[in-house]
Amino acid sequence: MILKLIHWAVAPVLIAVITGCASSNQQLHTTTPTKSIAHAVGGNGYRWANVAIGGGSFVTGVYLHPLQKDLVYLRTDIGGFYRWNAVDKSWIPLNDSFSFAQKTYYGGEALAVDPNDPNIVYMAAGKYSAWKPKGSIFKSTDQGKTWTKLNLDLGMDSNGKQRWAGMRLAVNPFDSKLIFFGSRHDGLWKSVDAGVTWAKVTTFSPKLAKGVGILGILFDKQVPGLVYANVYGDGIYQSSDTGVTWSKIPGSPQHPQRLSVTSNGVLYVTHESGVSKYSRGTWSNITPSGKPNFFNALAVNPNNPNDILVALGQSVSSKIYRTLDGGTTWKELKVSLNHTVPWWDDPMFSIWIAAMEFDPKVPGKVWLTNGFGIWQTTNINANPIVWTNYQQGHEEIVACALTAPPHGAVLLSGTADVSGFHHNNGLKTYPSNRLQGTPQWRETFDIDYSITQPLRLVRVGGARWNSNYTGATSTDGGLTWQQFRSFPTNTMPLRVAVSATNPNLFVLTVSEGQPLRTTDNGASWSTVSGLPDGPKGPWYWQQPLAADTVDGDTFYYYSQGKVYRSTDGGVSFKLVHSSLPYNKWDWYALKTVPGVKGEVWLSLDKRGLFRSIDGGKTFTKLSSVERAHLFAFGKPPPGSTTPALYLYGKVTDMENTRGSVTKVRESPEQMSGIFRSLDKGKTWTSIGSLENPIGNEPNGMEASWQQFGLVFIGTNGRGIFYGIPDSPRK
Repeated sequence: MILKLIHWAVAPVLIAVITGCASSNQQLHTTTPTKSIAHAVGGNGYRWANVAIGGGSFVTGVYLHPLQKDLVYLRTDIGGFYRWNAVDKSWIPLNDSFSFAQKTYYGGEALAVDPNDPNIVYMAAGKYSAWKPKGSIFKSTDQGKTWTKLNLDLGMDSNGKQRWAGMRLAVNPFDSKLIFFGSRHDGLWKSVDAGVTWAKVTTFSPKLAKGVGILGILFDKQVPGLVYANVYGDGIYQSSDTGVTWSKIPGSPQHPQRLSVTSNGVLYVTHESGVSKYSRGTWSNITPSGKPNFFNALAVNPNNPNDILVALGQSVSSKIYRTLDGGTTWKELKVSLNHTVPWWDDPMFSIWIAAMEFDPKVPGKVWLTNGFGIWQTTNINANPIVWTNYQQGHEEIVACALTAPPHGAVLLSGTADVSGFHHNNGLKTYPSNRLQGTPQWRETFDIDYSITQPLRLVRVGGARWNSNYTGATSTDGGLTWQQFRSFPTNTMPLRVAVSATNPNLFVLTVSEGQPLRTTDNGASWSTVSGLPDGPKGPWYWQQPLAADTVDGDTFYYYSQGKVYRSTDGGVSFKLVHSSLPYNKWDWYALKTVPGVKGEVWLSLDKRGLFRSIDGGKTFTKLSSVERAHLFAFGKPPPGSTTPALYLYGKVTDMENTRGSVTKVRESPEQMSGIFRSLDKGKTWTSIGSLENPIGNEPNGMEASWQQFGLVFIGTNGRGIFYGIPDSPRK
């Protein structure tokens, strides 16, 4: 899981400024309610939908079609692409049909509309170039409802360097059959038949910066054949013969971010040292205030070539500037913020502004995207400018932890960058607030509760930006939290398990260190003995630690094919089983069954699902399960005491159909879907959705102990999904 570090190592530094003071140019905001969200149909009467949270990750581009009003697309780094639904002011996800085996296609590398046909759109999709399959380009003729994969597979890194800049994919406005794609690693590619075939442009061989390459392609809409290439680290190239030959423009900025050419032929460029314009063969430095600074977002008014917007880039306090005279003078814009998500605060507007675009059909209307989401103003000429964030449907949060206790909130979530949520308003309405904590607390890595006192909760996490990690406890089901009275410095907690009978006793694993325990609710700590050092954090999704649900002194731990057990309250662990199948790339989770002493279940991904009824001494593999990527226990059905068992994986001779049983042949990498068993895994029914197989790196699964049939799946970039029968039984 090392690749996960790419996203957060270079992501917006959403530090204490998130909860600190807003910019002096910002005014108070208002809040408006959200609407209900759409569902995808699953098997056996199930419906699947996003838990309403409200965004929370990088939107790296916004694209407006020049011919059709309100046809707007979004590009995100880890959550795919979206299209605007102007009717209910929501975003329609366009990548949700991709399966687990196609998880890399949830990475938004680039997008381009056909400027001559509103129905045609192309996307370059690929999260990481090291993954298989490689990234690829897809074409849609119905505005992204369906996609056709094109014959071009290249390494893409939507979650990599400079992902907030550039527009790598471009369609020739004078000939829609001609398309260019600027690759990070493999140079410039060209199609002359609307994407059917592709060929590398061998006449263009600039110096490519590692991992960034050709950052953008831009056609001049007024001059046939004139096209620009943004080569990060080298400069800007131009071609006057539609890409047959290329030459570097002397004096061009070395690290260009975004390019835009006006109707009168002026090229504007934001770059790491400011803003420049190129007109009649001459470069001019037009940086606002004249001081070198990193600028990224750039927008030119299509109805006025002298009306330009730019914004500071890679900043937690980005500023927006406007010129009405082509860059001779600039004015910093004052803003007033209108939040549609209750827990958003004003500083979230100015975190790493990525893109801005004027609406070509509505004068004064401008779109803006940044490290958290999407904003729109209907009057860029106002003072102050009122920006409204539109998040409905854009659920890009990375889920780190889920818990669904038998009392209190139906769900509590731990997330990256925005801490997590007590879903006090249900699943269809945004939470009121983030989980309470210190202002610097950004991530919640895990949450657990004492099974006999489920309102007693423990959560662990902290802030990556200053390596300040800690934890907190709650006595009211997660509404309020009290930070640990002490915690070892330079220690990153990862997973926590709370004693079944003593909520003041809990054990936690730490990154690359010995697990810890406390008996006084986090006031003091001691090192556990008998266990190996913990895995490396922070982006660690597996669950190696669990408390017995009956015996408050018993805990279990899994590592590298071995199971350990403590019977003295976590003071010491002893090896009880050492012959489980093991591969270092296995995705695993160890869980215990409520109300049953010594019953331990362990999922080992491609090696299957295992059960122990003697405290981990022996394990039996379920013959009905071929692959167990995730699993969870939940409330039994009416009239039964057997917990419902849920599986994200592959069941013998079953696929992700709507309840049918079908022989299938798949590679080991593929999943068949989501299933439920009411007899401890002897038989299964399919509950997953063909429309939305939840393929974007599912990393956690929990089921409700309050409502039978309700199950949750957390992802690495598409938020949290819940599945529920159409008419759930209580």
